[in-house]
Amino acid sequence: MLTQQELKQNAAQAAVDYILPMLRTDVIVGVGTGSTADLFIDGLAMHKERFRGAVSSSDRSSARLSALGVRVFDLNDVQTMPVYVDGADEIDAGLHMIKGGGGALTREKIVASVAERFVCIVDESKLVQKLGRFPLPVEVIPMARAAVARELVRLGGQPVLREGFVTDNGCEILDVAGLAIAQPEQLEAAINNIPGVVTCGLFAIAGADIALMSTQDGVRELRAPR
Repeated sequence: MLTQQELKQNAAQAAVDYILPMLRTDVIVGVGTGSTADLFIDGLAMHKERFRGAVSSSDRSSARLSALGVRVFDLNDVQTMPVYVDGADEIDAGLHMIKGGGGALTREKIVASVAERFVCIVDESKLVQKLGRFPLPVEVIPMARAAVARELVRLGGQPVLREGFVTDNGCEILDVAGLAIAQPEQLEAAINNIPGVVTCGLFAIAGADIALMSTQDGVRELRAPR
């Protein structure tokens, strides 16, 4: 029986193997944030001579990349990337995701938007029939925290401030439990339209293109329905 750490390692290695054919000396890779992304960074760094560098979604990932000798680029200096690789807190069969357990949801969404392909790396425990068991992170401008929380209650949620946490953007996170996410695209749009919200952790309007899901029987490749 593989441990969860071993499952994460297998997913990360599968992502490295998946993107190796894309690597060239002029290629920049998009890299996410989190425990599985950390393992991907470690594997990717072993091939650092084969690509130009990376753009990351957090200061944490940037520091890890730099420490391993991978050149980190500012996204403003990058026009396109062939791939963005990141984990998820939950993912459904349509490859809609909840992300942001590590608090990097806004930068994750931005970096992913510049990449041609989003590859999600997860272990099988993250696959759900319906999103919402994991509280939905919502990044908010601090002065709007209470106003946004009231609107999230009206949507059926139970928002709780993530105490003592500040995002890399200088904002705060409300973790919202109790949401019935039957239509993730519509809920993502509704929450993102609340004044004071930077973004929410639903990645449904633009979900993953491919998920590499590590199971006890190996790594499965899931593709978004078209």
